[in-house]
Amino acid sequence: MSPSMTTEALPPGAAFSTAAHTSAEQRLFTQANGAGLGDIAQKVLRNERLTYDDGLALYENADLFAVGALANHVRERLHGDATYFNVNQHVNYTNLCNRLCKFCAFQRLPGQEGAYLMTPEDAAQKITEQLDQPVTEVHVVGGVWPKLDYDYYLNLLRAIKTARPDIHIKGFTMVELDEIVKQAKKPIAEVLFDLKEAGLDSCPGGGAEVFSESVRQATYPHKMPGTRWIETASAVHEAGLYSNCTMLHGHVETPADRVDHLIKLRELQDRSLAKDGGHLQAYIPLSFHPDNSEMAHIEGPTALDELREIAVARLLLDNIPHIKAYWILMDIPTAQTALSFGANDVDGTVVEEKIYHEAGATTPQEVQREELVRWIEDAGRVAIERNTTYTAIGDSKGRFVDAEC
Repeated sequence: MSPSMTTEALPPGAAFSTAAHTSAEQRLFTQANGAGLGDIAQKVLRNERLTYDDGLALYENADLFAVGALANHVRERLHGDATYFNVNQHVNYTNLCNRLCKFCAFQRLPGQEGAYLMTPEDAAQKITEQLDQPVTEVHVVGGVWPKLDYDYYLNLLRAIKTARPDIHIKGFTMVELDEIVKQAKKPIAEVLFDLKEAGLDSCPGGGAEVFSESVRQATYPHKMPGTRWIETASAVHEAGLYSNCTMLHGHVETPADRVDHLIKLRELQDRSLAKDGGHLQAYIPLSFHPDNSEMAHIEGPTALDELREIAVARLLLDNIPHIKAYWILMDIPTAQTALSFGANDVDGTVVEEKIYHEAGATTPQEVQREELVRWIEDAGRVAIERNTTYTAIGDSKGRFVDAEC
């Protein structure tokens, strides 16, 4: 497949080759065709899968608003105006890490200023501090530190569940799981069984960065390769756990690297959906933040870049139901705008996020439920609170919904 291939426009006024379309679809096609995306627009309107070359064309096309309009069409076909959020909190249990990723401002080695390690009891205290809030999920991630033994992770989960038995623990990226398996000296299936018994309910999507091996060698050579990330995610799904997926963008990767990454995620999802078990629930593009890292000379993505990432993901990832505009990483107006570029989720209330704020994120550390609802409604969407596995809890008026998202 040629990296330079673009989609040529159909003749002006060209008609669809399929049956009748609504006037809104006709306008969408006209806009896309005028931007040179007529062939892609036809596929989108027929609900056909896009190709690698289509993905490159979406990155290379100058008309971001035409790309966004196509993505918004898919978003509204899947979700209408519904935009999901949850009431959650983060526990970043340690910043000790020996992977030494050049893009990371969170990591520390022992003795460095700011280095910390929570005990399981410390983590439980963080949960206890929020018992007066209607938190349904705790997001548990940290650095990779080989001196933490297997029991540490099991006890961490148990302590959190003891502090709040009804909370959903979304914990451990595939990179962390890879290290936990090494410490356990057991097959990953047995490790996942133990973790579930201790309280693990699902997994987040971080740590994938970009699957390109050349990018890995240049920026995070000590981190697991993309092939092993995919194998680990597959094992997570086979164990019956749901997970998310991500891509770190806006550093040294190319559009071709991004398309390859997204298609590999799509192929992983195809395999997971073909089996009984878990699967990928949401995709979250993670914007590179350069401050306080070894890659501080790179500017990072603009707001327009972030909107394109959301839009291209929505168009290529036809089998992953939800696309998040993670407000912690974006300024809030960009996250709101992303809700018309393919995103249908804004994550949650968070409470004390450390990783991206170490890298220069200027968004709040947490927000209240009411503020998230206001952001969503100001963007012209309908706010629906969900749990981690995307069962709706209530709408923006607090009315009980209890339906699959």
